[in-house]
Amino acid sequence: MAKSDRYIQISIAEQRLQLIENDQNLMDVLVATAKNGPGEKTGSECTPRGLHLIRAKIGAGCPVDTVFVGRRPTGELYNLSKRQEFPNRDWILTRILWLSGLEPGRNRFGDVDTMRRYVYIHGCPDDDAMGVPSSHGCIKMRNSDVISLFKLVESGTRVNIMEGPFE
Repeated sequence: MAKSDRYIQISIAEQRLQLIENDQNLMDVLVATAKNGPGEKTGSECTPRGLHLIRAKIGAGCPVDTVFVGRRPTGELYNLSKRQEFPNRDWILTRILWLSGLEPGRNRFGDVDTMRRYVYIHGCPDDDAMGVPSSHGCIKMRNSDVISLFKLVESGTRVNIMEGPFE
């Protein structure tokens, strides 16, 4: 079966991401969504709900802990001394899956546009807690998990971000 038949579901309530294909769970991992909770407004730093797709996959072949700024690798690799040097930096590491909303008025167009808000599924420092809301709106994953997910999905893969638990 083609990878395009796969979809991702994310539960904000459970702080979990699942990759599903034909009712089979291919991946089930803890993530970290927004510290500010669910929401779609530009500037809210909330995780947007609803149906999305992966607009772009960024970082193929980059080493683990590659630091990204503006979706571009900086040439740096994350380490603890970098965290101490830049304590307030929002670390986007290793791989980026850039999301685009599919629901006009909810998460697409105007002041609720997920893509224009630069909401990603991305890697983060491995010492960041998973299962605890802590991002600026994105879905943060362990680097090893985001590498695995990156290999298993394509641009265009559907992503459903739900506020409640998985059914």
